[in-house]
Amino acid sequence: QVQLVESGGGLVQPGGSLRLSCAASGTIFRISAMAWYRQAPGKQRELVARLFYDITNYTDSVKGRFTISRDNAKNTVFLQMNSLKPEDTAVYYCNLELKQRLWDDYNVYWGQGTQVTVSS
Repeated sequence: QVQLVESGGGLVQPGGSLRLSCAASGTIFRISAMAWYRQAPGKQRELVARLFYDITNYTDSVKGRFTISRDNAKNTVFLQMNSLKPEDTAVYYCNLELKQRLWDDYNVYWGQGTQVTVSS
């Protein structure tokens, strides 16, 4: 089976930076897409950033501040967050679309979530 382990969250002051990591382990043949979502209390989960091969997409509120990247050898996706604002406070979840074997279909897997709090 596949497991995703997230790390890097924490408390940071406005204007600060954090780098989130999400490492996938288990049987993995190929990853087609990697993404980061976030959910603040009382709000719907929203897509923050997505990486499909070399194509990136960001929600408007984080463009120019956040960067999604990957390490293919380690099956890991990162989210570099700069110039953080209080409204960035949320639980951040990584999301991977992958197939475990050549003959398998692609399936979606979620990380456990990591808390990011931006406050003075």
